[in-house]
Amino acid sequence: MKFWHILLVFFVLIGCKPSEARQPIQQNSGSFIDTSVQINKARNDKEYTAIKRVVGKAKYPFMVSDYGFWYQFTKKNETERYTPQFGDQVVYSYGVKKLSGEWIYPPKTTEKKTYFVAQEELFAGLREGLKLMKKGESVIFIFPSQMAYGYYGDDDKIGTNTPLIYEVTVHNIIKN
Repeated sequence: MKFWHILLVFFVLIGCKPSEARQPIQQNSGSFIDTSVQINKARNDKEYTAIKRVVGKAKYPFMVSDYGFWYQFTKKNETERYTPQFGDQVVYSYGVKKLSGEWIYPPKTTEKKTYFVAQEELFAGLREGLKLMKKGESVIFIFPSQMAYGYYGDDDKIGTNTPLIYEVTVHNIIKN
């Protein structure tokens, strides 16, 4: 009986040959990705050109953030030193414009918002912009579309790939 087991194992080992990887039926050349990259680069270049035009016409200079948006203080609070940190509650109001200056959401139509720093969803530009502000300050932010609502828009008045001007006032910062 032992002989048959050994013989069976021998035939199984001899009969098995290494498996070879199957060749893909269809090969992608990456042209879709290349095309997508080119389209996005062209859109970004167009947005940055339009933003630089707005910044260039501004009465006061804009600063460029490390995150890729522009900002200008319209009201500074020189006595306050504290800026929002992780978990702090920020109470702010805002208005939103197109780069053309046309209001999308005028400040009088928006309610005050509350944001818990780094603990709630908020688009990247405003999330980082609020961290630059102190209580009582007002800032104009210019966000390229990828720092704002990007490809999806806000499902209401802000369309896809729309750079935005946000006018923001921080009313209060409640420390965590």
